Amino acid sequence: MAKILAVDDETDILMLVKNALLEENHLVTIISDVTEVYKMDLGAFDLILLDVMMPDIDGFTLCGQIRHAVDCPILFLTAKSMEEDLMYGLGIGADDYITKPFGIGELRARVNAHLRRENREKRRILYADKIHFNLAGKELFVNGEKVILTKSEYEICEFLARNRGQVFSKEKIYETIFGYDGKSDSTAITEHIKNIRSKLHTFDVDVIETVWGIGYKWRR
Repeated sequence: MAKILAVDDETDILMLVKNALLEENHLVTIISDVTEVYKMDLGAFDLILLDVMMPDIDGFTLCGQIRHAVDCPILFLTAKSMEEDLMYGLGIGADDYITKPFGIGELRARVNAHLRRENREKRRILYADKIHFNLAGKELFVNGEKVILTKSEYEICEFLARNRGQVFSKEKIYETIFGYDGKSDSTAITEHIKNIRSKLHTFDVDVIETVWGIGYKWRR
């Protein structure tokens, strides 16, 4: 089951999409007023479907505006079939397109294929806003640029990012990263967090929040 957002000014298309994907047990949110998209937590969705030809803001423009904020697949619903239009859409951050008119079977197949691929990739890569983690290489990047972290600093970042929004005490973070056999104590976490913040600050990123009296969390 995935959370899917569909944006199209044609309500008939939206209902077709919603009903087709509900039968696949996905949770589908439909939006006919494109301006409502800016009020939503787009990071909550696993896949986004965008119509290209919409009034006020077209799908290409919207994709370019939200691509930096979401790491999920974005698929265009488009009546445009000219190659330069499609190549432009892929170039600004879309992952694929479905040409109107489309069949329910094709819609389901395309959506599910991208969700499967996304699940496979997320075993190797973790995204958190501007930051992405190379899980295999134990590396952290901001907007594609590698941040030099110690092993402990990286592990703290990955642990908090995997559990975005949850608050953890210094003791819990220490226990998770170093285990019961660690040679220091939980106060070391404070220094690690300080160093992490300093390094991320050079990239204009502030993602670790102090919850006074409790501990730390990775901002949603």
